Amino acid sequence: MQIELLPHPTAPPLPIRTIGCDVARLVDGRLGFVFLVVGEIERLRIPSAGVPARRDGLWRHTCFEAFVRPLAGDTYFEFNFSPSGEWAAFRFDGYRSGMVAADVEPPTIQSAADANHLSLIASIDLGPTPELVPWENWRIGLSAVIEAEDGTVSHWALAHPPGAPDFHAKSCFQRQVAPAATL
Repeated sequence: MQIELLPHPTAPPLPIRTIGCDVARLVDGRLGFVFLVVGEIERLRIPSAGVPARRDGLWRHTCFEAFVRPLAGDTYFEFNFSPSGEWAAFRFDGYRSGMVAADVEPPTIQSAADANHLSLIASIDLGPTPELVPWENWRIGLSAVIEAEDGTVSHWALAHPPGAPDFHAKSCFQRQVAPAATL
């Protein structure tokens, strides 16, 4: 199911028409994402492919993010995926509090771009996260930070709370993902 992300109301004009994402919980315990940006991609700053590694601060440039939480409780996880192949994963005890590096294996990330499309496919194994029980539904928030060639940044998400962009707000966890079906 394609989920459309919305620009923050204060977003500057950018050469982007749409950003969408497909999400799937896979039978092997992984959570998969396919982000697709449509617009004048050559007018964006896209991090060059590099060595996949954990790195902080990816949100300062073009990257894609997923926030995942169980239906009950305040604990949640943040995952950042860069077109460079770099990534970040954090666990929070509550809203922007108790942040620690999440103990997860590196995700797989693939990215491609042409004149009109930027795609990023990522999957991450959430089996080692005891808070995310495999047979329960989870709430997710999806977002993107897009940097234009002039350094202007816009923030895209499923929903935006009032005020400055804040992907951590509980109101941004707009979707539920059900466990993968097995035969």
